[in-house]
Amino acid sequence: MEELKNQLCSFCKKKTLTLIEQEKEIPHFGKVYLFSMSCSSCKFHKADVEAAESKEPSKYTITIDNKKDMDIKVVKSSEATVKIPNLRLSIEPGPASIGYITNVEGIITRFEDVIKDQRDDDEEEDLKIKKAAKNLLKKLWKVKLGDMPVKLVIEDSSGNSVIISPKAQKESLKSKK
Repeated sequence: MEELKNQLCSFCKKKTLTLIEQEKEIPHFGKVYLFSMSCSSCKFHKADVEAAESKEPSKYTITIDNKKDMDIKVVKSSEATVKIPNLRLSIEPGPASIGYITNVEGIITRFEDVIKDQRDDDEEEDLKIKKAAKNLLKKLWKVKLGDMPVKLVIEDSSGNSVIISPKAQKESLKSKK
């Protein structure tokens, strides 16, 4: 692991940024590089996962239908889109998108956090938004318990994402040009 401390943060202009590069072997996926930048002053954080070998753009689909599926490992690059089509949920890549290694439960928890943030940031106290958020959170809770089957889809133009499970179906991602 390589670590550079006291680097200049491009946001707050203080020398409190730490850069980390780490090499890791992931079973059934191969060697990856983990990159992160974190500033202790302004709390800026950016992370990504990159495969050591170049990969083809790919799409992974899996049906989550029991509690054990929560433990399935997931590698998500900063360029990946994560979707739960049954619930019309998606997280798109963008400037704030980060790469990470987690499991299915971690993906669902990230969706829950986004829904809670949107619900709590609603200044107008819109009851429709609050009710929709409550219903979605209830459904995600049922998914975590294994009581509500859903599809989880990860599309990655860089090919650096994977759902590590024999249940996962991989297909080539058509480029959107």
